[in-house]
This record gives sequence, C-alpha cells and structure tokens, in this order.
Amino acid sequence: MAQAPFQTRDPVDFVIVGSGAAGGVMAKELATAGHSVVLLEQGPHLQAADFKHDEWGYSHNGDLAWGRRQGHPQTFRKTEDDVAEEVEVSLGYAHNVGGSSVHFSGNFWRFREVDFIEASLLGSIAGTTFSDWPITYDELEPYYTKVDWEVGVSGLQGPWDPPRSRDYPCPPLPVKSSGVLLERASKQLGYTPYPAPVAILSQSHNGRPACIHCGFCNGFGCEVNAKSSSMVTMIPLALASGNCELRTGCTVSRVNTDESGRATEVVYWEEDGTEQSQRVNAIVLCANGAETPRLLLLSESSQFPDGLANSSGMVGKNLMFNGRSSAIGLFDEPINAHKSIPTTRVIHDFYSLDPSLGFYGGGGIDARHPSRGLPLGSALRSGRFSSQSWGSDYKKRLQEEFTHTVAFNGHSTSLPLASNTVTLDPNLRDVWGRPALRCTYKDHPDDLATALFFQERSLELLDAAGAKQTTTVPVSEAEGGVHLLGTCRMGNDSSNSVVDRFNRSHDVPNLFMCDGSSLVTGGRGQPTMTIMALAFRAADYMIGAARRGEALLGYLADRDVPQEQLGSIRVPAGLDLGRISHREVAVAVLAELVKLRPTLKPVPTRAHPVASTVEVVDPVCGMTVNADSRSHPLEVDGETHYFCCLGCRSRYESEVAKTHLLGGATC
Repeated sequence: MAQAPFQTRDPVDFVIVGSGAAGGVMAKELATAGHSVVLLEQGPHLQAADFKHDEWGYSHNGDLAWGRRQGHPQTFRKTEDDVAEEVEVSLGYAHNVGGSSVHFSGNFWRFREVDFIEASLLGSIAGTTFSDWPITYDELEPYYTKVDWEVGVSGLQGPWDPPRSRDYPCPPLPVKSSGVLLERASKQLGYTPYPAPVAILSQSHNGRPACIHCGFCNGFGCEVNAKSSSMVTMIPLALASGNCELRTGCTVSRVNTDESGRATEVVYWEEDGTEQSQRVNAIVLCANGAETPRLLLLSESSQFPDGLANSSGMVGKNLMFNGRSSAIGLFDEPINAHKSIPTTRVIHDFYSLDPSLGFYGGGGIDARHPSRGLPLGSALRSGRFSSQSWGSDYKKRLQEEFTHTVAFNGHSTSLPLASNTVTLDPNLRDVWGRPALRCTYKDHPDDLATALFFQERSLELLDAAGAKQTTTVPVSEAEGGVHLLGTCRMGNDSSNSVVDRFNRSHDVPNLFMCDGSSLVTGGRGQPTMTIMALAFRAADYMIGAARRGEALLGYLADRDVPQEQLGSIRVPAGLDLGRISHREVAVAVLAELVKLRPTLKPVPTRAHPVASTVEVVDPVCGMTVNADSRSHPLEVDGETHYFCCLGCRSRYESEVAKTHLLGGATC
C-alpha cells in the first residue's frame, strides 16, 4: 500500500466501509464537498483493462464474487429449527472496488410511488413485518434524477413509469431480437412493452464511451467502461478531489466506540495481516445487506451487548432477495440473445397485482438469454428440450439451444420477515477468524405465488411470440440471492428500525448505514438505482449537517464560548442540526458539552433584550435566525440577508462577489 495521505492516528471526517453502488456515491459526494474521507475496500482496485471474457473464472472460480474457495464460507438453513449447512455462496456479492455494480446486469429502473406506501394501501400481511417507508417517492425523485445524469442511464419514459423531473441523459440502446419477440407478444396480448432502462451507455456520456455490444455484461466487468458502475463514475471523482484515500485489501473486523457511545475508530486488517485502526469523526457502512449487519454484530461491547446500533434487535433481520421466475422458449429462427446487453425490452403491466388474486406482489418481465449469454453455462444446462447427452445430434442441439432460445424472466417482490436473517455462524470461521455469515431464509407463500404468476404470464408470452417448444425453471424456495435487502431497515420508530429517514443510526449519532440493508421493502426486482438515490440523499443530509455544525461553532464563538469548550463539539457529524432556532441549538449544544465534559466552566452569556422579531433562514447554512441587528445583516441589491455568524456572512459575500465578477452568471 502506498503511503497514506491520512494518518490512522489522526481522525478523518468520514470512513466509508465498502466501495459499491452506495459507497462510491458517498465517497464522491463527501470528498468533493471538502471532507476528508478514507474508503475501505476488501477486494482489489481493478481497471477496464483487467476485465476479460473469462466465463470459467468469473462464473465458476469466483474471481469477482468470493466464496468458500477464497476463505469466505457461508452457511444456510431455511428456519431456526434446521441445521445450518456450509455452502459455497448463499449471499452473493462482489469483492472489488465498485462492488457488485461492476458485474451487475445493468437493469436500472426506479421504485414507484406505491413501493413506499404499500402497507397503508394494503394493510398488514400475516407473518411479515410489512411497513411503509418513512420517505416518499417525491422526496427521493430529485436523487433518482441525479443518479440518471451523474452515472449515465439509457432509457425512455415508459407508460407505467413514475413521474420524473428530467428525461434520461441517453436514449435507449438498440432493441435486439429477444426484445422484438417480447414486444411483439406483449402487444398481441394487450400489454405495453417499453425500452428497458439500463445503466449502460448508448452514447458517450461524461467522458465514457458507448456500449460495444460484446455480450459480456451480467457477471463481468466492462472492458470499455460503458457500464455505469461506481468504479468508473463515482470513485474517480472522489480520488480526483484530493480528499479521498482508497485503501484496498482491507478487511474490517469491528467498529469501536467511546464511553459516550459514539463511534471513534474502524479496526481492519491489511492483506498481509497487519492490524490497523483508523480514527474517525463519522462512519458510513456501505458494505451491503450481508456484511453491514455482520460488522455491527461483530462490534458488540458492554455498551452494545447485542451488537452495535442494535437496541431494536432488528440488525440482520427482514432479509429480502427479490423473487425470480423463468420460462424458456425454443424458436425455429436464430434469436442470438447472447449478443449485446442482457435485456432491451421490459413490461410492467403487472407492477402491482390486484390483491383479489389472493396474494401480495408485483413486478416486471424482460427478455434475455437463458444462460446469461454464456456458452459454457448453456452447455452445462443443456437438455432442456432434448434428453440427448452425447454424439453429433447432441452437438447440433447444443448449438441450437444456445442461438435459438430466449428466456422471459419475471422479477418480483419479496416480503420482509423477521425470521429471515443474516447472523454470525457460531461454529464456522472465515480465513480471518471471523464468524462466517449464516443465512436463514424461507420464502413467504405470497412470494412463491407471485413468482408462479409471472412464470405463467411468461409462458403465455412465449406462445404468443411463436415458440415451438417451451419449458420452465421450477419455482422453488430460494436458498440464496444477490439482492441483499432490509437487514438494517429504515424507519421513524427506533424500536423497530435501525436507521432513521436519512440513514443515520438511531443508537449511534455518528454512524450511518447506506446500502441495500436500509430498504424497507424490496421493490420489484431491481434495487440498485434506489440504493444509489438513497446514498445521494443521505450524503446531502450529512454535508448540510456538517455545514450547519460549522456555522454553529461560529455562532457560539461570536458569543464568547471558550475555545476549549468548542473543541468538544464534533463536526461534521456531532449533533443532529436541523432547521431549528438559535435558542434551541444553544440549549442542545450546551447539553452536549455537559455530557462530554462534565467539568467545563460555565459558558459566558450576553444579556439581550427580548423582542418580538421575524425569523428568516440563513442562506448559507439553512439555520433559522432572527431578522435583527444581532444576526449580521448584509444588504445585497436592495435586499437584506441575515446570518447566524460572521463565517456564513463572509462566505455569502464571497459568493456574491464571484457572481458579480462573472457578470451575473450562475453555475
């Protein structure tokens, strides 16, 4: 490892654990806002030139998604009463800079309004922890749009899509034969297909080239950087800021806290086994829906005997995978579904199913190659339409199955159950001596009914498309998944959730969890865009809180609070500073100072006459201030502005001067 720009003994503003879809966003946003960031990643930092069309390596050896062979075993059981059996991989995810965004398929649709309020619409569902989100689609929409444009998404507004404030930055990719078949069949049956939105570039965007249609997307890294992973969209910008240090080959073992319950350091091993600990002001866990709860459970202490940030007992519970079904058709003519991106057309006519069907659910159907476009995978799954297993006829059948088949796949819902969990295995250890991940998972009957419904619709579509033979992959109970959701769920009530509506821990004020673990419901098959939108939103909150914290320090300094007392207030992630009055802020700060420094000297105060004044918002930090002479008034172009401290006033003056220098232009 190169010489670090940040010393482990000196606290940095933020440590981010995990560099995937959410971690990349966090690193870019916080670093470019001026905060010092250390980004910890267990795997290597690969580049486009490192990726290759190595089906055996990526699909069978686990070159990106590690398992038992790399020293990372897992166990699985269906219920707590079952014996947990060791498996190669149950909870699937990548170990590399960019995480699973490097090798995902690129399907990239938003959640809809209904996904956030289903419990209110449908009521409780027996055996589940089904609940509304603490935020709405409208609150998240600006951040969905930010994802579209910052990472590069190709698409076209569909008939069932939620409202958006801005069009996609790139047009849809060209439709391929499998998409033509789905479109033709859908229209025949009265459905409304539309171009699948994908995080793969149809044209150059932000300095990256368009897709070259090589066909190696799902399970592979992109060799030309056309796939919009955080590895190529977010992390380069974070590193270019000069405020972010990326440390690879780092396996995190625990998060330590001080006597007040604040997180103070992240302990990890380097590749050579050297143990390190990075001091920090605030921590963001973006390790995914399996590793984030695992790290919290590993960080138990006398203060947190059930695991860090786990007073609710909900860490690791409510695991969701998303449902999946598949029907496969064999056609007379070549389809060549292995070419280009995985899918170019999707239907969402069944996004929210009518409860009168007798079960909860919904989702979408797309068209793709039955074996992810991979020849070896297709050969290993041969015999779908013939029992032949050797000879010249078998060889001919292999070729036909690879080029003449298409799968219509259903992507559906997964209900949250407290009994579906990610925990620590008491008997099995990984290569670092940590308890292995143990997955306990059993589908709710509604999930299986939903998957079966979509499979039946897929068969109807294949018949309408003209398939000469059809078959199905049996719908069965899941024994693992790659969408790892819900294990540190978001909510307003600290008794049944782990983080608040801004992904901040209810228990630990300077600890955030922002990845698939925070999702309340699993959506309809494609959570990555929502995970990134939540990360942008949480980062916005953190940056705003830090700015208000800095302004508050200036405000208190103006009022003669001694410097040694100001040093006890931790910025950027100390108090939860919202749009509250100075009086309320002062009370909160003094309470925090008393908590942290019980021997502090009394804070000098200034007597001010009580007057009835109008309250306005500081245009720099967003704090509420009184519109009077004590709030550092500044007149600009005939309008008076008020500020909480001289620092905010000076910053505003600087921005005004810059604008005037540019002739009134704004960026």
